[in-house]
Amino acid sequence: MDSLLTEIDHVAIAVNDLEAAIAWYRDVFAASVEHRESVESDGVAEALLRVSDSYIQLLTPTRADSPVAKYLEKFGEGLHHVGYRVADCAIALEAVKASGARVIDDLPRPGSRGTIVAFVHPKTSFGTLIELVEDPQNH
Repeated sequence: MDSLLTEIDHVAIAVNDLEAAIAWYRDVFAASVEHRESVESDGVAEALLRVSDSYIQLLTPTRADSPVAKYLEKFGEGLHHVGYRVADCAIALEAVKASGARVIDDLPRPGSRGTIVAFVHPKTSFGTLIELVEDPQNH
């Protein structure tokens, strides 16, 4: 069987101050923001900084009840999740569920940049929140 994971899409870092994090990556690594978006359904604002064919995704909450706000309150700033590219999010999600792994999303849903995403719960993936990312623009 071929791997369902095709590439690393992004590494997400939860931050309290998005502008300060963007400035730090700019000043230290000369990295620039390629894409910014607020995802109201998740209660986050994001900035994507390109690294080769992947991204660093800086995330900050836009409301106190968002999962990222709860994460920051519990763990502080730092690595939040890893996003893996998949050819078909629905097929990958069904394979994950069939393996017995716990998922957060029962069905794929819209993500940022026009992607289709689903999350795998960290309790069954060795403590790492995993996002499956299908990018229909790159098919």
